[in-house]
Amino acid sequence: MSKLTHMDDEGNARMVDVGAKSPTQREAVAEGWIQLTPSAFDCLQAGDVPKGDVLQIAQIAGIQAAKKTSDLIPLCHPLPISGIKLVLETEAPNRVYVWARVRCDGKTGVEMEALTAVSGALLCVYDMLKAIDKNLIIGPIQLVEKSGGKSGDWKRQEP
Repeated sequence: MSKLTHMDDEGNARMVDVGAKSPTQREAVAEGWIQLTPSAFDCLQAGDVPKGDVLQIAQIAGIQAAKKTSDLIPLCHPLPISGIKLVLETEAPNRVYVWARVRCDGKTGVEMEALTAVSGALLCVYDMLKAIDKNLIIGPIQLVEKSGGKSGDWKRQEP
């Protein structure tokens, strides 16, 4: 196993020093789902949610979450994000699918930003629908692919 980069020689947590690295184009895609109850799904589909347009507000929440990743995850670097695309779609049976792509020209990857975007959007959907029904299930949330950087391109392989 290779040496863990977020630990020093004494085993203490540290933020990796990326100062000597050259910026490269980075991109990451993540996805996730929230399973709704039939009553919550029906209200969402009918636009009958007291808090407003669930999917639009969750889209904004996901974008904001990606931009705040380094505030939430202690060892993540703040990154100059150049683009975030977040898509929310209703799917049968009774769920919302979230997909996020995050890009930057940076010295470290944007995988955590993509995962945080999906997580933030899904949590927002939960928050907006919990008054209708709390029996909502979030997950799985997963990285789909990433490109750029020293480790190169990666794509999820289905078992």
